[in-house]
Amino acid sequence: MRLAIASDHAATDLKAELRDWLIEQGHEVADLGPDAGESVDYPDYGYKLAAVVADGTAERGIALCGSGIGISMAVNRNKDVRCALVSEPLSAALSREHNDANCIAMGARLTGVEMAKACVTAFLNTEFGGDRHARRVDKLSTPQ
Repeated sequence: MRLAIASDHAATDLKAELRDWLIEQGHEVADLGPDAGESVDYPDYGYKLAAVVADGTAERGIALCGSGIGISMAVNRNKDVRCALVSEPLSAALSREHNDANCIAMGARLTGVEMAKACVTAFLNTEFGGDRHARRVDKLSTPQ
């Protein structure tokens, strides 16, 4: 699968761990930055991630910051992206099954490496349920 991953400065270590692990799993991973040590603004990296998922360059995205909250808000500014803040595998799976999420966000200060891997695994291995969920997801892209 073609994936993109981005973070702010608080999550560069988790981003590097997940990137390397995903590549070992056989995924193509675009690391959108930043490099460790730079202080950056999470919206810049959330917008980058959303753009490559929205245009199809990446099939799915993983957004990381200290809490996961700020970067998930930034990613969700793009109308073609549905980013779910997750903290355990069930929420990651449900974000796909019920909401057709194409991105997940996690907080590096709140989620350890192994739990993050479990969330990513659930996110990547769960299909959208369609059916009754499809009409609800369609409404997310309809202006009010």
